[in-house]
Amino acid sequence: MRRLWLLAALCAVPVSAGAAPATVSVAAQGETVPVGTAAADAADDPAIWRNPRRPSRSLIAATDKKAGLYVYGLDGKPRDFSADGRLNNVDLLPMGRAGVIVVASDRNDLAAARLRLYRLDTRREKLIPLGTVSGGTGEAYGVCLMRRGARLHAFSVLKDGTVAQVAIRLGAGVGRGIAAPRGRIVRQLKLETQTEGCVVDPRSQTLFVGEEDRGIWAFDARAGGSRSGKLVAAVDGTQLVADVEGLALAPLGRRGGWLIASSQGDNAYALFQLPDLRPAGRFRIAAGALGATEETDGIAFHPGNFGPRYPAGLFVAQDGDNAPAAQNFKLVSWRSVMRALQ
Repeated sequence: MRRLWLLAALCAVPVSAGAAPATVSVAAQGETVPVGTAAADAADDPAIWRNPRRPSRSLIAATDKKAGLYVYGLDGKPRDFSADGRLNNVDLLPMGRAGVIVVASDRNDLAAARLRLYRLDTRREKLIPLGTVSGGTGEAYGVCLMRRGARLHAFSVLKDGTVAQVAIRLGAGVGRGIAAPRGRIVRQLKLETQTEGCVVDPRSQTLFVGEEDRGIWAFDARAGGSRSGKLVAAVDGTQLVADVEGLALAPLGRRGGWLIASSQGDNAYALFQLPDLRPAGRFRIAAGALGATEETDGIAFHPGNFGPRYPAGLFVAQDGDNAPAAQNFKLVSWRSVMRALQ
């Protein structure tokens, strides 16, 4: 009840129109071992799987965009690594009998985007390669997933602003080498300039896409929906500072919660209240025992109890300056964020 009260109270106090948004500070409770690529912009994007039976045994998939895909435990230690080269963004979804499906945007061929699929073996904490499908013509950049019944849809965000919606059919015996996945591009959307981060709200079937210099767009996520989007949160230099990078969803109830954006230009994270997307505060991960985050690319959020450190949800952010070590990912208790915003 205490957690729900905190969430409801924040929803009731949106930032006033024209007011300078307050930016509060929180500290990270955990961090991952740095990625293997040193002295480079390499760590990029995380995704979270929550273990429903043993939340403290949950896992984080995260990219080293120069080298491949990691699986980390909540202790920050690597459990697995797939050396598949230039994998930029990652997302995952539980798909029933098919297991937990992980999809990464593969930019090894800059002229032909691919989506690289894995099944996450949650017991062995390993990635099982499934194959690749086309993500469109151009350089792969962002990716986010949506489940429609037994069907998996991926939104392949290309660097030039194209968004390809790919319907993916998972083969029989997925993860056991019986049949490779197949993908079909069912729709393409287009923004004018460079894009990357995206997230789907399955409750409203809304796709949010970040256009780095302009702001956040909302589209109908249904394959048969309109291709026209709406700019729902513009870069304004205060609530949202370019570049707009990673996007994440913190759902609450049937319609509420927050859309979270990496406001990379001032090393902060901006919250927008759902469903009307009013500005609802900002926070930074400040220097503490584990250091601050700067120049964040990808972010991820998952609700629920993840154990004593993260009792009311887990927020993960890429740290673009983890000197003197290589880049890594910081883990933050969502309860800390909610309390700071109060």
